[in-house]
Amino acid sequence: MTALSKSWERAVVPVLILAAWEIVSRSGLLPAALLPAPSVVLHSWADWVFGYDETAQANSGRWLADALSSAVRVAAGYGIAVASGVLLGIAIGWWSWVERAIEPTIQMLRPVPPVSWIPVAIIWFGIANKPAIFLVFLGAFFPILMNTIHGVKTADRNLIRAASMMGATEQQLLRHVVFPAALPSIFAGLRIGIGAAWMLTVTAEMVAVKSGLGYVLWDSYYFLRYDLVLAAMASIGLLGYATDALIKLLMSAALHWQHASTLQSREG
Repeated sequence: MTALSKSWERAVVPVLILAAWEIVSRSGLLPAALLPAPSVVLHSWADWVFGYDETAQANSGRWLADALSSAVRVAAGYGIAVASGVLLGIAIGWWSWVERAIEPTIQMLRPVPPVSWIPVAIIWFGIANKPAIFLVFLGAFFPILMNTIHGVKTADRNLIRAASMMGATEQQLLRHVVFPAALPSIFAGLRIGIGAAWMLTVTAEMVAVKSGLGYVLWDSYYFLRYDLVLAAMASIGLLGYATDALIKLLMSAALHWQHASTLQSREG
């Protein structure tokens, strides 16, 4: 299958959705103000990005600044979640005493929806970047943690025994055997976590922050600018897709040995 045909397959569903949306919007079945056509949304989105005719009014030409504001919050909260989730997950998965001490608390906190922490985050951090970063951290932390624990616990025990018999220390086992074996699960958690991170930063920007894509979305809703609401939603989706694609590239580079073994098994 050629690269062109693969690209076309990926584009079929979005193109069909946009075409159906345009037809419904132009047909008059719903008021144009409630369901702006994709062409209208694209026009407002373009002005939000480039600022050429002030269709987006106060937001004209401010898309890059808004996107960067949201991206910085995602990067900060997600980075903290990755570092703490992976390290704590390895500790819980490897040492039973750490599991006994920490996992009950983790399992009590995990079902609490991150959005329910918004009042607490505002009380603790005020109206600024910190509550958004805190919520992003909460949303990304638990998927990364649980997948890391699963990856460590399901590491091939035969490999661990073989390395131990060859004289590997515990530190060497964790670094050279357990961590590489857990990487597929860890990357699964990273991909789930980045989606949660974007959802939570937008939620926080609607309530606790006065900048970013989520803020523009909520502010546009109040002023009945549904074209900008949809443009903000599309922006969030595209940025989320881009960051997930970046993680997939890192995963392919880090797990090249897995792809090689899969190809060998298929050829065999």
